[in-house]
Amino acid sequence: MSMYDLAKEQYAEIGIDTELALLTMDVIPVSMHCWQGDDVKGFEGIGEPGSAMRGAGGYPGAARNADELRSMIDEAFTLIPGNARLNLHAIYGDVKDVERDRIEPAHFRAWMDWARDRGLYLDFNPTLFSHPKSSQGLTLTHPDKAIRDFWIEHCKRCREIAANFSVEQDNLSVVNLWIADGFKDVPVDTLTPRRRLEESLDTIYAEEKKVIDAVESKLFGIGVESYTVGSHEFYMGYAMKNGLALCLDAGHFHPTETISAKISAVSMYVNRLLLHVSRPVRWDSDHVILLDDELVAIAKEIIRCQLLDRVHIGLDYFDGSIDRVSAWAVGMRNMRKALLLALLEPFPTLREAEWEFNFTQRLVLSEELKAMPWTAIWNEYCDRASVPAIL
Repeated sequence: MSMYDLAKEQYAEIGIDTELALLTMDVIPVSMHCWQGDDVKGFEGIGEPGSAMRGAGGYPGAARNADELRSMIDEAFTLIPGNARLNLHAIYGDVKDVERDRIEPAHFRAWMDWARDRGLYLDFNPTLFSHPKSSQGLTLTHPDKAIRDFWIEHCKRCREIAANFSVEQDNLSVVNLWIADGFKDVPVDTLTPRRRLEESLDTIYAEEKKVIDAVESKLFGIGVESYTVGSHEFYMGYAMKNGLALCLDAGHFHPTETISAKISAVSMYVNRLLLHVSRPVRWDSDHVILLDDELVAIAKEIIRCQLLDRVHIGLDYFDGSIDRVSAWAVGMRNMRKALLLALLEPFPTLREAEWEFNFTQRLVLSEELKAMPWTAIWNEYCDRASVPAIL
């Protein structure tokens, strides 16, 4: 009898069908972020990324162009089991010397062809940083209407590009909007920039597109430590009011906050959630995700709350101090491992114990689960996907 068969029997004793868990794993997409491959530099040829987006380290092998990046992604996917998507930023197309308010679907033709040949779906992001018109720390909230209009046009064109993806791949592309707008020191007028942001967003989203639009908040960033226009409260209200998806980034809150604690509450009022799964170290430092307690908690909340049809999982980190293909592989595999652990949890049994105030049973079973042979299930999953079980 194989290790998997033994584990399958052991999980069956607590009411878990491992075959169903493996089938479910294959229908959960995880969107892998392209920017780990080059440390968020992009291919515009206008210089280094801004300080708030700088990847630490100088490990050799960063992609220098889109062909190299695609080759690296191909290599990473040979190590990653399961249903994957690819998340692009606007600076990664054939966009050298093309201003951001002039990008078109044609500039991403090579990505669309590459993705189609691999049966891969594409997601998208406007890039509102690392640009001369973002050098003052304001974009969609800038007092100068001409600068606001430049970025509004960029975002509108990004939605059009993503809508083109949606049609070609017959699957909705997720378009996430994040801006770093804010102030280093405490402003006296916190309301006017938010009114400008609302006006800019209303213009961007005025025309319905065949995409899933998401907005992403942040607590602070380098250079905007005291005030961020797009706060969690602002974007949650805007998403609720306008029927958009709300993006929760694991590194965009106070260090004592976790997005796993927010998922069930937010899901009651927002129809769709986008998760940017990252690992902050004291701040939004975007480290490769580990199989730690918070990652498992995020996965368990998705499964326990039955949100698979409403939550879109994307990764968001960039570490230039290690091999970039390995960084992708480790992070994507850890996200999948966390999802597997969530699917192997006898949630109905634990919930019943909790509802009956039998906290002893809840604690005992929760702790016993940690020693269950889940790695045998993972090894089987990898074997069926023809990827290595151990890197």
